[in-house]
Amino acid sequence: MPARLKPAAAAAVADALDRVRNGEQAKADLRLLTKHFLALLEERAPGKSVEVRVPPYAAVQVIDGVRHTRGTPPAVIETDAATWIALATAELTWAEAVDSARVRASGERTDLSVHLPL
Repeated sequence: MPARLKPAAAAAVADALDRVRNGEQAKADLRLLTKHFLALLEERAPGKSVEVRVPPYAAVQVIDGVRHTRGTPPAVIETDAATWIALATAELTWAEAVDSARVRASGERTDLSVHLPL
């Protein structure tokens, strides 16, 4: 079983966010922020009914409900790192991301608007 994601140190998150907002981010910044915000979502919306994927960095299962055990889950959300970070930091709303196809969501319970921003 893979290790759970853990939130990053506050100073590391602040530094990475500064670089991202200034357009100076590196892959390491995107990885740190993606995993940090997925870890926060996992803490705030525990469960196993929806899989949130941010390739190539990480994926988590969240939201209480029917748990899946094998194969593709019945509810999947997928986006890129920049979009995930923007959603987590209130730079983008869930509705804007879905409407602009920056987020792909299928299945029940895939509206994360009640959990965002983080």
